[in-house]
Amino acid sequence: MDATGAELSRSYYEHVVGPLVRRRWPGLPHAAGRLGSGSDVLGLDDGMSRDHDWGLRLNLLVPTEAVADVDAHLTECLPDEYEGHPTRFPTTWDPGMRHRVQVETARDLAVSRLGLDPTGDLDVEDWLSLTGQAVLEVTAGEVFADDAGELHGIRKRLAWYPDDVWRHVVATDWARLAQELPFVGRTAERGDDLGSSVVAARLTGVALHLGHLLERRWPPYAKWLGTSFARLPRAAAAVGSLQRAVTSADWRERESGLVDAIRTLNAVQDAAGLPVADDPVEPFWDRPYRGVREEVVALLEAGVTDPVVRALPRGVGSVEQWSDNVDLLVHPRRRRPRWGLLR
Repeated sequence: MDATGAELSRSYYEHVVGPLVRRRWPGLPHAAGRLGSGSDVLGLDDGMSRDHDWGLRLNLLVPTEAVADVDAHLTECLPDEYEGHPTRFPTTWDPGMRHRVQVETARDLAVSRLGLDPTGDLDVEDWLSLTGQAVLEVTAGEVFADDAGELHGIRKRLAWYPDDVWRHVVATDWARLAQELPFVGRTAERGDDLGSSVVAARLTGVALHLGHLLERRWPPYAKWLGTSFARLPRAAAAVGSLQRAVTSADWRERESGLVDAIRTLNAVQDAAGLPVADDPVEPFWDRPYRGVREEVVALLEAGVTDPVVRALPRGVGSVEQWSDNVDLLVHPRRRRPRWGLLR
């Protein structure tokens, strides 16, 4: 069986890159790992992953004053290939034939992915500007060495939201479910079955995101969101219901799938120690549709004590909750909330 990307990167570090650096700079504190972008960072690469941006990629994190010298040394001394893989190759963001050992500081790696400095205190706006994928590009990959401990400290700081921010983003997903659940039936009964399916699919995406939040797991971007959800310890019990919501030809079955999933997630929320309603679902006025109880969101909001978080508008949440625009989400500077628009 061929090695995974992370396995290949570890071997590359242990047998080639690490020895080159240690021989030239004995005792140089550094960290090494497979971080940043790529399915192999999440442990999800397969044979298809190898057609681009896959191979001998490695993050080497050294003190600021050593970055340029280490990079130049590797440029000069790395062999042409290792284990049958070229050490120099183009990528989609850089067509040059160069080695793909990313030499930088731990702080600079984190800032490039997050758009903020995680070595200092993070405020509410900082936390809400993060996407799960951005955090995973710093925290999810395998670490092969960390002499200085700076990378460990950054990853520990990014383990999860502060409690009040967590409650706020969870409440936001419930508010999003409440806004549109009745439309699954209303659109279909007006003859718009396509619109009903679109609403059901969108709410399924919200439920996948909510499941990650309830299990305190950073959600990856869309390509891996369902795969990651299916691996969650408790929320994965809703997979079958959500599949029914997006595959059924009848709106009542779509709605039923969503309702069952919502009730499953309510139980996951209870297990997570957050407040819950006895039943998160109720009839929608006198119509033959179902909606989410106001109590579900209100209970979460009532537990927030931070005045900054309490002042946030309902239903807006983090950047990946108020937009699914890829060109926004993948650019750290574009992800910063503009508070004037959120109030």
